[in-house]
Amino acid sequence: MGRANQARGAYGEELVARWYVARGYTVLDRNWRNGRMGELDLVVAKGPRLVVFCEVKTRSSASFGHPFEAVSAEKLARVRRLGIAWIAERGLRGIEVRVDVAAVLAGVVEVLEGL
Repeated sequence: MGRANQARGAYGEELVARWYVARGYTVLDRNWRNGRMGELDLVVAKGPRLVVFCEVKTRSSASFGHPFEAVSAEKLARVRRLGIAWIAERGLRGIEVRVDVAAVLAGVVEVLEGL
């Protein structure tokens, strides 16, 4: 990934983190990596029991499609597996888990919850 794409991705992740914080969530982790499986873009929590793993896709325009179109069923399955690894690493029990996808298109944030 080129520097421009990395910067765009970081910008989108920051906007999405702010979107969650404005709605009462706490950011727990950003760009958490598991060497074998990949990376979680954003991990947020609401209250003591809900943990959300969010895949963020950022585009400057829709010329290559809407950002949501870039998230396949395989990608969602990978986010779920990464979420399980993240939870296991922290030894968490008795929590509710959700997977969201956030799209940032030309600076506008949209979030699909519970995928």
